[in-house]
Amino acid sequence: MKPGKPWKGTMTRRERFNAQMHYLPFDRTVNMEFGYWDENYTQWDIFTENGIKNENDANKFFAFEPPKVLGVNLWLAPGFESKIVEVKENTVIKTNWEGILLEEPKDGHSSIPKYIRSSIETPDDWKKVKEEHFPRFDKSREPDYAYFDKTASDERDYPVGIDIGSMIGKIRDLLTVEGLTYAVYDYPEMVEDMVETVCTFTEDMLDKVLPKYHFDFASGWEDICCKNGPLVSMDFFKSVVYPCYKRIGDKLHKHGVDIWYMDCDGDVRPLLPYFLDAGINCLFPYEVNSCLHPADLCREYGRDLRIMGGVDKIQMIAGKAEIKKYLESIEPLVARGGFIPFCDHRCPPDVTPENYLYYLDLKEKMFGLK
Repeated sequence: MKPGKPWKGTMTRRERFNAQMHYLPFDRTVNMEFGYWDENYTQWDIFTENGIKNENDANKFFAFEPPKVLGVNLWLAPGFESKIVEVKENTVIKTNWEGILLEEPKDGHSSIPKYIRSSIETPDDWKKVKEEHFPRFDKSREPDYAYFDKTASDERDYPVGIDIGSMIGKIRDLLTVEGLTYAVYDYPEMVEDMVETVCTFTEDMLDKVLPKYHFDFASGWEDICCKNGPLVSMDFFKSVVYPCYKRIGDKLHKHGVDIWYMDCDGDVRPLLPYFLDAGINCLFPYEVNSCLHPADLCREYGRDLRIMGGVDKIQMIAGKAEIKKYLESIEPLVARGGFIPFCDHRCPPDVTPENYLYYLDLKEKMFGLK
């Protein structure tokens, strides 16, 4: 491939995204990827030799065309003070901006920290944190209208979405996985109030921006599943989280936003019927090894479902023959629409630059303009 050279096309980026996501005729697939591990920027020679230090640099280098997403602060305002509590031989214990005491590698390599304690363990804790860090009308929750006006102009030729935040995934961050597991049973009213709080922030924001701008999609983040399924009980999800999705989905649909993708890792299949009923109709980045081959899920849900991602990173690590075989297995999905292929999470350094460039070249040959 020739880095920096955009794929040929006969449609604008906005036309292409909307056509592909709505199962309408399109000239070629949207050309995008979902970023990289931090180690890639120091270990991949193609990055170090070309001064690529972050995802934005990489997107420009490869001439990718990711959609733009606008939003406001839907979380802590202000955050907690981050401070180091103890330095060990290989790790550091500290509190982060969400008030969580955690232990992480001293050298900063990519790793899930060990979460020690949350700032919220009881309803009294939540009452205090809510008052001090979750004000409803903080100025950070106001849209930057000048930037929105510029970025979401009706004359744009690229897709723009609105970020609806997180109903339960960020709460899982705040409480920790273990803390959320206990709190749902010990203090269900507290967790329900936390969900209602962030949902209200989202509704406030949508009431301000949906009448003013024409968005092509909505996006959200949850990360509320692991390889064995949801990290929260299905009863709680159905009775508390799903109704909030439904409220948000009703607002989006009222203003013509009918594509809503959710960034949720792991096996999302138990949640999927509730996602779809609420209006969340696209999975992102769809981790193959936690679920099924995307063709299986597409057969089950048909055109009600869209997928962004779904290229098995394990096959990208394995080698060129495996990459080719896998891309051939999703070729019918890309051709029918509703499927934008890219690495099924941030690309790890285990994928060699040689394999990655081969994958990008092959993706253009197979899914680019014919």
